[in-house]
Amino acid sequence: MLARSDLTAGAVVSGVGLAEQFVAVRRHSVGLAAPLSDEDCGAQSMPDASPVKWHLAHTTWFFETFILEKFEPGFAPFDTAFRVLFNSYYNGVGEKHPRPRRGMLTRPSRAEVLAYRESVDARVLALLEDGVADGELAELITLGLQHEQQHQELMLTDVKHLLSLNPLFPVYRADAEPVAAAGALRWLEFAPGVVEIGHRGEGFYFDNETPRHRQFLEPYRLATRLVTNAEYAAFIDAGGYREPCFWLAEGWDFIRAEDISAPLYWRKIDGAWREFCLAGLRDLAPDAPVRHVSYFEAAAYASWAGARLPTEAEWEHAAGTGGLAQMFGAAWQWTSSSYAPYPGFAAAAGAIGEYNGKFMVNQYVLRGSSPATPAGHSRVTYRNFFPTGARWQFTGIRLAM
Repeated sequence: MLARSDLTAGAVVSGVGLAEQFVAVRRHSVGLAAPLSDEDCGAQSMPDASPVKWHLAHTTWFFETFILEKFEPGFAPFDTAFRVLFNSYYNGVGEKHPRPRRGMLTRPSRAEVLAYRESVDARVLALLEDGVADGELAELITLGLQHEQQHQELMLTDVKHLLSLNPLFPVYRADAEPVAAAGALRWLEFAPGVVEIGHRGEGFYFDNETPRHRQFLEPYRLATRLVTNAEYAAFIDAGGYREPCFWLAEGWDFIRAEDISAPLYWRKIDGAWREFCLAGLRDLAPDAPVRHVSYFEAAAYASWAGARLPTEAEWEHAAGTGGLAQMFGAAWQWTSSSYAPYPGFAAAAGAIGEYNGKFMVNQYVLRGSSPATPAGHSRVTYRNFFPTGARWQFTGIRLAM
């Protein structure tokens, strides 16, 4: 199956419990958009990002398409045009509005999208009141909530990129992105051996986290914390962006073509580094983890530091031990593992099976979670993935040897 919930857990089996989860997650998305103007919610800063208004509509489309259409008696769509406008990548569902043009969707308005959400929410809650929240319905609603949490993170990363392009450096929320520092960097050693990775099958999981399987690990060491801004600034000062010997060939071509010489949101002002964040423009915090670096930049820094990036198996194995800081909540951490299926992986049938499997090419795995990840969403076996050049996500660096 694509994803499942532990049907022995009372909060999932109980219609009331699942309804409460549904309401909380759906309200949180609307709350994330509350500090934004209508103009903020409708703009698209680049093809990889989506307008906040689109995220609010697409997550609603997911519940309408995969739950109401399947389980609601006498189903009728809220608006037939929305089936195309807010389809993301589900070819099995039908046509899609081109991703790079989502910012052109000035209509429907933000108010109409919120009305769409209210209508679908009421209809999903009516299904739960009918006492049928078990089996496939419960699993699909739970998947929809996990999917919405992924988009909650994307809402924040996408609006951060949008606001960063404004020379006024607008503040999304003054208390956003608190600075979190860790102690001195140490190395933990791990013995060689056969380990098991992948989800054990209890609680919710995505299909790409399974099947659980064995891997042999050579002896390795892992840094106890993430690379800091000060450490990365030393790489820049040492000419790291000017020395091709540290870079993968494609990475060197990438930074030269894109004129990249620092992490995405760093600004050199009056000779000092500053960083744009969701709280606006602020002095660079030297002890905070460096974020918004591509896979290419992470690999180049690791090479310069005489280290490497961990494999995802090393990361997951080490995460089960003590002594490692900033494994979750500080930054998504690049691994050297290509995003590929685990041995025995099989995607679910139908359009819902397009959720993960078809993206298992030309991307790398990230582990952990970021300040934008909803609480409780990630776990040790969670596999995030992005292309090598992605920088607008909260991506950081943990070293291995």
